[in-house]
Amino acid sequence: MADHPHHTSHDAADHDAEAYVHGSMTIEEQRQTWDLFMGLTKWGSLAVAAILLLLTLWFMPGGSLITGVLGGGALAVAGFFFLKSPKAGH
Repeated sequence: MADHPHHTSHDAADHDAEAYVHGSMTIEEQRQTWDLFMGLTKWGSLAVAAILLLLTLWFMPGGSLITGVLGGGALAVAGFFFLKSPKAGH
């Protein structure tokens, strides 16, 4: 019988596991990164919703730019007050 080399397809994965180095980011840095991500997601979603409403009201049959701007603006203002963070004292 022919001898098979001892190398398997797992050797590369084993090497990667041994070479892995844990991250050095502090908890405070992780928290700041998470807060930034959540803020961008929150405000970005509001912007997308307001723009989508503006375009829908503008280009619907019988719609107008003024209707779209008023609807999108109203959603943006309402969303701002709904999504803003509470004051630090509360």
